[in-house]
Amino acid sequence: MKIKLEYIWLDGYKPEPNLRSKTKVINLEVKNPDERRLPQIHPQDCPLWSFDGSSTKQAEGNNSDCILKPVKTLIDPQRPNSYLVLCEVLNADEMPHESNTRSKIVKEENEEEWFGFEQEYVIIKNGKPLGFPKEGYPDPQGRYYCGIGDSVVKGRKIAEEHLDVCLLAGLEITGMNAEVMLGQWEYQIFGQGARQASDELWLSRFLLNRIAEFHGYEISYHPKPVEGDWNGSGMHLNFSTKIMREEGGKELIESLCDTLSFYHEDHINVYGSENDKRLTGLHETQDIQTFSYGVSDRGASIRIPLSTVKNNWKGYLEDRRPASNADPYKLTSRILETLEFTREKEPAVSFI
Repeated sequence: MKIKLEYIWLDGYKPEPNLRSKTKVINLEVKNPDERRLPQIHPQDCPLWSFDGSSTKQAEGNNSDCILKPVKTLIDPQRPNSYLVLCEVLNADEMPHESNTRSKIVKEENEEEWFGFEQEYVIIKNGKPLGFPKEGYPDPQGRYYCGIGDSVVKGRKIAEEHLDVCLLAGLEITGMNAEVMLGQWEYQIFGQGARQASDELWLSRFLLNRIAEFHGYEISYHPKPVEGDWNGSGMHLNFSTKIMREEGGKELIESLCDTLSFYHEDHINVYGSENDKRLTGLHETQDIQTFSYGVSDRGASIRIPLSTVKNNWKGYLEDRRPASNADPYKLTSRILETLEFTREKEPAVSFI
C-alpha cells in the first residue's frame, strides 16, 4: 500500500529554529492489508531524504543538499495512511549539521532523567490574541486563568483538538488549561530522557501549528506577545533524576539550586530570545539578572514544589526561567551539563 511520510525538521534560522516539513510517498508492505489500523513503523524503515538547505539557512546555493535522518516516527492521526517522521539534519557527508541541536545533547539517552515541559502559547488572529478588540485591550487579567465561558476563554476548540490529536498520536501529553492572558493556553508534555522529552515537545508544536493553520489562526511562542500589564509566555521545565526522586533530602535539593545559581547566565543564554521582556520580576517571574529559589515560590527562578518538600524533599524542581520559544534540545542539554559539571567538580555530591 502507498503511505505518506511527513518528514519534519528544524531549519537554520536564528535565534530560534522554525519547523519545516514535506511529504514523501512510499510503498509499504503490509502483512494484513485488511486491518484498519496502520502498522507502527520505525525510523530505520524510513529512507534518508535530501532537501534544499539554501532555502532554510542551512546551506549555500552552490552546495545546497542537506540530508534528513529519521529519528522518531508516529502514526499521523489527522491524515489517512500517514506517519509523522521527526528528523535530524545532516550534512552531505552524513555528519550532523551545525544547526542540529539534538545531536549536541551531552549525554547518551538515559531514562533516569525525567523532563516535563509546560508549553505556553497564544492563539493569534489578524495580528492580535484571540479575544482582544481591534483597538485597546480586553478586561484586565484575573478571570481568564482556567476560566469557563465565552466571555473569559477564547480558542478552546484549538486547544481541545490539539490535546486529542496528541493523545491519538501517542505523545505523552499530560494536560492543558487556559492561561492568565486572554487567548493564551498551556499544555504539559513529559518524557524520560532529554532527547525523548524534546522530541515529544517538537512534535506537539508541529501538530499545534498545523491545527492552527487548518483553522486560519497563527500560534505565537513569543515570550512577551503583548506589552504592558499582561503575563508573558514561558515554558517552565520540570526535571528530576533518579537520586532526586528516590533519595532526595533538603541538603541535596538546596545544593542543586546553588549549582544552578552558579551557572545562571549559561542557562539564560539558551533559554530563549527576548526573554528579558518576560523575566522582569513581575507577572510571576524573577528578574533575568537575578537568581533565586524557594518553596512554592512562583516569583523565583527555581520553584521547589510543596509536594517535593512534603515527600521528605524527594521529587522534582521547576525551572521557571525558560521562554516559550526556547529550543528544548538546548534546555535539556544545559540542565544535563550543569548536573555533570557538578558531579565532576564534587564527586561526593551526585545528582545523576
